[in-house]
Amino acid sequence: MARRSAEEFLHFEHAPTKPLLNLAAREIQEREQFVLLDEQQVAVEVVMQAVERARAAATRTVVVVLGGPGSGKSVIALSLLGELARKGRRVHHATGSSAFTNTMRKIAGRRNRRVQTLFKYFNDYMESEPRELDVLICDEAHRIRETSVKRYTPRQLREKAGRQIDELINVASVPVFLLDENQTVRPGEMGSLAEITAAADALRCRLEVVRLAGQFRCGGSDAFDTWVARLLGLDRLPPVPWSKLGDDFVVASAASPDALDAWLRQRMDSHGGTGRLSAGYCWRWSDPESTPDGRRLVDDVVIGGWRRPWNAKPGQRVPDAPESYYWASDERGFGQVGCIYTAQGFEYDWSGVIFGPDLVRRDGRWIARREYSHDPAAKKADDLEFGRLVRNTYKVLLTRGMQGTCLYSTDPETQAFLEEMAG
Repeated sequence: MARRSAEEFLHFEHAPTKPLLNLAAREIQEREQFVLLDEQQVAVEVVMQAVERARAAATRTVVVVLGGPGSGKSVIALSLLGELARKGRRVHHATGSSAFTNTMRKIAGRRNRRVQTLFKYFNDYMESEPRELDVLICDEAHRIRETSVKRYTPRQLREKAGRQIDELINVASVPVFLLDENQTVRPGEMGSLAEITAAADALRCRLEVVRLAGQFRCGGSDAFDTWVARLLGLDRLPPVPWSKLGDDFVVASAASPDALDAWLRQRMDSHGGTGRLSAGYCWRWSDPESTPDGRRLVDDVVIGGWRRPWNAKPGQRVPDAPESYYWASDERGFGQVGCIYTAQGFEYDWSGVIFGPDLVRRDGRWIARREYSHDPAAKKADDLEFGRLVRNTYKVLLTRGMQGTCLYSTDPETQAFLEEMAG
């Protein structure tokens, strides 16, 4: 069955709009779309060697791949998935992201739904037997949670549920974890090198760690990723104007939301590519409203006279708007504001980011303000963790653009700082 699914996987047709997904689909079909950099190739070889050891000597190896935005973690994951599937290995790709998993199921399983079973969630392995798989590829492993128990988990499973990290390790001979420890954006997300190392040691698994440096995007900028880390205080070095670090990547600030909209449209019109607008979770997120013409999204994001809706809520379909999972990859997503949970894990050419009042600049430092957050999950965190989660949120939003990013803040003092840093 695994070999049959793999063969089916190699012959699907696809029409994604997102460059990474375009490349991923062709990679799995044609095998040669990704030219891996040295460290990325090392990561793939480490996994393939671990698979051979497991088959020859029944050893178990946990592989951790660490890298920042654009370092090629998802490229490695999808390269591994294609190669292992072609070899007939029992392999799954798993994430904690509904948007990413649903998008990959849609692309890879467009012609044959059985292919969709290769794409899973972290909480799908509560009832799995040990070593059911040869390899489990855990993409965005920073989103691993303490337990796989959900709201609707049956009582009998709740009573015997263990730690999610242990389930993910136990289900495969070679579990692979790809993570960026600065992308944790919700309380309870606990994927980290320390947690994985401790779990691997407790389960008596060999551990191998590969660290990625630099960036691998269809565009993108290593200098910009460094600039963002310094801008948000996630680096020990202080913020610095983009002009002192800059390369061909475009960084700009906008004086208003209308100007931000105009910047995105101008860039798409003159340079092509996809553009998306995202924002911190500082406005309520309403259910669609009913009108005589049908259901429509509510313009929840209001800044002065400027109004836009959030992307659609999960499971709530609205005419002329993509489902929440496909906001980043469907061209109809341009008219809505994306939140962290639909933007994370995706890339687009041109990115506009609105800083809301939950993170402001005061006296040369960032202040996180819980009272302005509408994120029900993040608001449960204590003050220290809330500040970390909010800064990580803006780090993720800022690093989605592959060719350029434009920034705007609703707070005047923060806006002045962003204008200075974008110069």
